[in-house]
Amino acid sequence: MKSKKKTRKVSVSSTNKAKQGELIKEANKIINSGKKKKKKKSKRLYFGPETHDAIVEYQSTEDRKIRDSLYENVIRNSFEKLAENLIYIHGFSTDPEHFKIIKTDCVTFLFEILEKFDKNKGAKAFSYFNVCAKNWLIINSKKRIKNKMRHVRIDDKDLSMREKIEIERHQIIDSPEEELMRAETLGMQRELMIKVRDKLTNKNEMACMEAALTLYDKVEELDFLNKRALFVYLRELSGLNAKQLSVAMSNIRKHYREIIKSSRELDVFRKHY
Repeated sequence: MKSKKKTRKVSVSSTNKAKQGELIKEANKIINSGKKKKKKKSKRLYFGPETHDAIVEYQSTEDRKIRDSLYENVIRNSFEKLAENLIYIHGFSTDPEHFKIIKTDCVTFLFEILEKFDKNKGAKAFSYFNVCAKNWLIINSKKRIKNKMRHVRIDDKDLSMREKIEIERHQIIDSPEEELMRAETLGMQRELMIKVRDKLTNKNEMACMEAALTLYDKVEELDFLNKRALFVYLRELSGLNAKQLSVAMSNIRKHYREIIKSSRELDVFRKHY
């Protein structure tokens, strides 16, 4: 009799546990069903497809009102945010006042090159203007550092006699007018080189001229600018040996002289020949 009572208790306890388990499951279902799934907020890109399309539309229309509206309502905000991010990320400025100045100048630069973006090349507007803005900020930063290092007082007590002599010997920087004339002359020089290239038919001469144009465009990146170094650079870029390069340069000079003599716009270069 005692063994039968024990089995009944075991069976009753097991059924109670099963019911409790079912109740817990049902309770969990009710709780879970009451919870609302939070929707992930989609982050709006500050320079996304909307800005890309606005820039393309800006380029395609000549209506000044439409252009102004596109720039003020869409493009400008993207340019400002792009400039801010690049300045913060790469540490181009830590001073609040200078930050505002460099940001404004960078946005102005991006506005000036707005027409240069070419959608047909396959690149997105963000990629193009991101690279342009970053390069501008790097160049601007280098200029600022150079200008800062140039400002030295001759009456500084910490300067040695040798340093004072070196400062006195240093040439005075050119005026803005002279810098402008130099920039215009450099631009004309490149146009002249292109005209010379267009007249060439010989393969070696064309290779030499293309190498010369490449050097001209990257002159700020070169470590040495003497004749010997330039000749080596030309030889490496053109793939010509010394004799081929010498002959090609001789023939290029002839075309160079002919173009200068026949063009009034290029009078500035006549004194060299």
